[in-house]
Order: sequence, then structure tokens, then C-alpha cells
Amino acid sequence: MPSSASTLRPDGLHDRPRTGRPEKLSPGQQVALKAHILRGPEPKRDGVSAWRLVDLCEHVERTYGVSYSEWGLSCLLKRLNLSRQKTRPSHPKGNPAAQAAFKKGIPVKAAGPRGPAP
Repeated sequence: MPSSASTLRPDGLHDRPRTGRPEKLSPGQQVALKAHILRGPEPKRDGVSAWRLVDLCEHVERTYGVSYSEWGLSCLLKRLNLSRQKTRPSHPKGNPAAQAAFKKGIPVKAAGPRGPAP
């Protein structure tokens, strides 16, 4: 009996490549959508502080004229290597320097009615 695995399987029983359903968005549109998502929403322009699937479905339909369900768009985002995790929102009037100093443990002088530190 031959030892090669290809001779054990008859020629008619091999898997053929499957094409599946074609993508609704072209590769260029997918790249543009990914860039739009990574750029993030602008609260004044978009009316939201974090993207939700509902918002992205509306954006895709408005921009590209293609309708996606939330589940379908979630699968597309997964294929684009985007996770569903949200970043922590930041306050628009937040001070990045003070936040960085807090993370590093650098003492910051408190502004208030207290007297000088002992």
C-alpha cells in the first residue's frame, strides 16, 4: 500500500475552493471605513462620543449606500482586525499634562483655600 496521503483519497473527493458571498464594500471602501473608525467620532460633528454598531451601520448606509445589519457589520469589523472594545472616553476640557503627571505620581500643587504645605 502506498504511503503518500494523496493516493489514499480519490481525486473526486477533494475540497474545491469556495467563493462565498461577495463583500458588500470594496477593499478601498473597507480601508476608508477602517480609517473613519480609527479616527474616532467628533461629538460636535457626529453627536456621539464613542462609535456604536448602530452609528456605524448608519454611516455605511449614508456614505456607501450599502445596508448592513449590526451582526454583519460586527463580522466585517472583525475581518478588518478591529475589536469591539471601546476606549475610555476623555473629557473635552481635560488637561493632558495634569493627567500625565498624575499617572507618573508627580505631586501637583492643589489650587484652593488651603494654606502652603508644611
